[in-house]
Amino acid sequence: MTTAAIIVAAGRGQRAGGGVPKQWRPLAGQRVADWTLAQFEAAGLDHIVLVLSADDKEAWAEFESGRYILTSGGSDRAGSVRNGLDALENLGVTKVLIHDVARPCVSTQIILDVLHALDKKPAAAPGLAVTDALWIGSDDQVTGTRDRDGLYAAQTPQGFHYDAIVAAHAGHPGGAADDVQVARDAGLAVMIVPGDADNLKITRPEDFARAERILRTDMDIRLGNGYDVHRFGDGDHVVLCGVKVPHDRGLQGHSDADVGMHAVTDAIYGALAQGDIGQHFPPSDPQWKGAASEIFLRHAVELAASMGYRISNVDCTLVCEYPKIGPHAAAMRSEVARIMGLSESQVSVKATTSERLGFTGRSEGIASLATACLVSA
Repeated sequence: MTTAAIIVAAGRGQRAGGGVPKQWRPLAGQRVADWTLAQFEAAGLDHIVLVLSADDKEAWAEFESGRYILTSGGSDRAGSVRNGLDALENLGVTKVLIHDVARPCVSTQIILDVLHALDKKPAAAPGLAVTDALWIGSDDQVTGTRDRDGLYAAQTPQGFHYDAIVAAHAGHPGGAADDVQVARDAGLAVMIVPGDADNLKITRPEDFARAERILRTDMDIRLGNGYDVHRFGDGDHVVLCGVKVPHDRGLQGHSDADVGMHAVTDAIYGALAQGDIGQHFPPSDPQWKGAASEIFLRHAVELAASMGYRISNVDCTLVCEYPKIGPHAAAMRSEVARIMGLSESQVSVKATTSERLGFTGRSEGIASLATACLVSA
């Protein structure tokens, strides 16, 4: 079984205001799209397709790191979904979820519930039973009522057997309200799974305030600090934040002595209250001699995910007189982001000197400080 999600993010979101498409507007410390993508990453899907507008050039550049499959939007939502489905062709996908990027409060539980429902039916989607009385109105007056029995408010993600929804879209004339209608028009049975009142779709300006209340109420925020030092020794380069930097000396250590990556790793362990690198990878164990510090950082990231946390951002400061970090900082930032599965906007790598004071000032070694912020998924 191979699972995938299509996040439809090509719309312009005019009714939400703000001057930019709503998916790129800030919300509770991140952007709307960042919250949505983080939830699907936490669900452990095999592939995530991000459907973007050709006008969102900055977003294209940001997400072209290989974490997502990118494709362009169509002339309408159905066209965007079809492009997303086409992007998954030949990847062996069996189950696909289609989700509106403007639903950032979707829970991992709903995502998993829809996936599990696809074991029983070819299509499934979350829905909320309508409990309020329904009116018919005109010119700000009630002109009638409507029976609410059997009515549901539709939500996303809407899930389908991949081959079935591809065929349904290929044969649909257009004009469907959502992908469930496309599926039903093709004769597919659609199972309703319990929706969530918090899984709102941001449509109007006031929806941002409600979404922020939901996200901030549910968040368990953890901060962790890391600090590491390695002395100089023989060598012709140092490895800092995963990047090989030429230098007339190397750093000494049991592993590759990547002082920057060690500090970031310890910051994550600290936020989780799970000790430090030495506890997880004892220097007395010969298997870690000369090991790439990427191994340690990946372990910390995976441990965070297994404990129900996603990493919001990390900040690393390297303290040294030489080598000069500035020319390499962008590459370091990119490498740390790649290893951690984050966007570069979530990673900071910077440097400072100690004004020639102390062991770093005397160029005896390099120190690094790091902070990591973790948020409950």
